[in-house]
Amino acid sequence: MNLYEELCSISGKENVLADEQMSGHTTFRIGGPADYFVTPSGTDEIAEIVRLCRDEDVPYYVIGNGSNLLVGDKGYRGVIIQIYKNMNRIDVQGREIHVQAGALLSRTAAAACEAGLTGMEFASGIPGTLGGAVRMNAGAYGGEMKQILKNATVLIPAGEIRTLAADEMKLGYRTSIVSKMDYIVLEAVLVLTPGSREEIRARMEELKEKRVEKQPLEYGSAGSTFKRPEGYFAGKLIEDAGLRGFRVGNAQVSEKHCGFVINRGGATAREVLELMDEVVRRVEENSGVRLEPEVKKIGEF
Repeated sequence: MNLYEELCSISGKENVLADEQMSGHTTFRIGGPADYFVTPSGTDEIAEIVRLCRDEDVPYYVIGNGSNLLVGDKGYRGVIIQIYKNMNRIDVQGREIHVQAGALLSRTAAAACEAGLTGMEFASGIPGTLGGAVRMNAGAYGGEMKQILKNATVLIPAGEIRTLAADEMKLGYRTSIVSKMDYIVLEAVLVLTPGSREEIRARMEELKEKRVEKQPLEYGSAGSTFKRPEGYFAGKLIEDAGLRGFRVGNAQVSEKHCGFVINRGGATAREVLELMDEVVRRVEENSGVRLEPEVKKIGEF
């Protein structure tokens, strides 16, 4: 069998796409075709796909909602494994929430609220999945995943499935053992605190209003484009460098929040990269601080 047929035999023909445009699978709304795009329905399928790719020496990359990702205009040569809607079960058990990696953080936070569990409000507006959030220790408004994570079940490149306790995850600012060792998050257990549904809902609404007011949610973006340098805020450094509204083609530094690079419509990955490079250069020239991208880049540009 060829690679397409083998992927279909693992995940079913309905879950395997060839030459799939990645612009439809990233919040940037940018990206050329992936050779193969697979949406597995379980842990065994993911392990089989990874084994197949490794045996055939085919590159692969795991995504969730594509919310922190820039894919090249020429696409991705290899297999994109999307852990998302086919693996999004959320199960509340007392103070614990058992979540598959493809569940959106917004849905998980809503389930926590419905169960009267507090501690996850910070994540209610982050547009990613649980797997991506654990991988990068996602955070906002003073909260981060390491505050609520009990353990995570991961697939290591060699094919073994392990459950790691939170203190084994090496969770830091936008990093974890998952990203360092190229593990794949399959599911996780979160531990929250009993609270008032009304207060939890009010806090989530408050944070939603802050996002709407301060972030360019009407445009495609990958969220915060650069990591926060120690002792600084990336958006402030960019603004101080005179780059509010700076454009390269249809890619632009948001006028609403300088920490966001936005797609004004039809922007290319190359335009985004050129803009990011110029932002890094000018900020360093102006402040002496070198910004580091938070956005992950894959594929051919």
